[in-house]
Amino acid sequence: MKGKILALLSTLFIFISFGITIGQTEETLPNAKNNTQAALNVTVIKPVQLDIPQTLTANGSIAAWQEAIIGAQISDLCLNEVRVQVGESVHKDQVLAVFADDSVLADVAKAKATVAEAEATLAEAQLNADRARQVAGSGVLSEQQVAQYMTGEKTAKAKLQSAKAQLDSQLLRQKHTRVLASDDGIITSRAATLGAVATPGQELFRLIRQNRLEWRAEVTAAEMTSLKTGVAVTVTIPNVGQVQGKVRFLAPTLDPQSRNGLVYVDLPNAASHGLRAGMFAQGEFTLGSSSALTIPQDALSLREGFSFVFRLGQQTQDHATVSQVKVQLGRRMGEHYEILSGLKQEDRLVASGAAFLTDGDSVKVVEK
Repeated sequence: MKGKILALLSTLFIFISFGITIGQTEETLPNAKNNTQAALNVTVIKPVQLDIPQTLTANGSIAAWQEAIIGAQISDLCLNEVRVQVGESVHKDQVLAVFADDSVLADVAKAKATVAEAEATLAEAQLNADRARQVAGSGVLSEQQVAQYMTGEKTAKAKLQSAKAQLDSQLLRQKHTRVLASDDGIITSRAATLGAVATPGQELFRLIRQNRLEWRAEVTAAEMTSLKTGVAVTVTIPNVGQVQGKVRFLAPTLDPQSRNGLVYVDLPNAASHGLRAGMFAQGEFTLGSSSALTIPQDALSLREGFSFVFRLGQQTQDHATVSQVKVQLGRRMGEHYEILSGLKQEDRLVASGAAFLTDGDSVKVVEK
């Protein structure tokens, strides 16, 4: 009996020892697995020097290069015809409106008759004066009579000149019954009303000369010092269009309140691109280019509002450890960003997949 009990105890002890051994083995295996971390396959790049354009961005409004006001130059006449409307393109000397000219034509005819009468009077006075000159000193006519004929000739000449001046004045009034465009352009305002009696100087039409537009950008005093005449500009209006221009003029003074100044930019063919006076636009001045240290966008990782890259440490065979480096970005050109601080040109960086890495990770370097 005692032998059976000892055999059972021995068997139980063996099973207990075996269970402890298995448990220890199972605890050791996960730790071994944790200590052997799988590496991410990455390719390596280095920062490169690129020439990046230097630009200056500003805001402003589209405006007419010059506006022309076309007004009435005659009074007491009724407007008989209005031949153009707002938005129509016109050319220089095109007839825009016509005043009733019946009374003016009558005045012209009267002035012409007065001129004809003055010409006849002058012809007679010249004939009498010529005869008086021929007999002067012979005693046929007294000196007083000769002087009278001479004076009559001069008076007749003066009256003829006055009559011609009156005729010219009436012809000018007749010309002003037709309102003409002062330049090529597009009508932007029409105050002319059919049947109205205009007064001299009253505005009838307004047009943009040559349909030429410009962009008036507002810049600070410091920014203005970097600009000059002829600088290329790209002007953009969202959902409308984009047009190229050049700086035409820099304002000689600054606004005393804002301390900003205006830059006038010519926009050739702006109207054909859909731009209109009064639109708000953003523009970019091209100021040349400069060399900068850059990296591609794929190498960047945005975390907590900051930009980071992963720099490779010392490499053993094809494995290396990466460290997270915070960088300061500058200008952008295509898919490349300027690096203002945080990197050197000889640094080796993870080309892509930075979002899947953390500081201190081990990676496997794959050659391209």
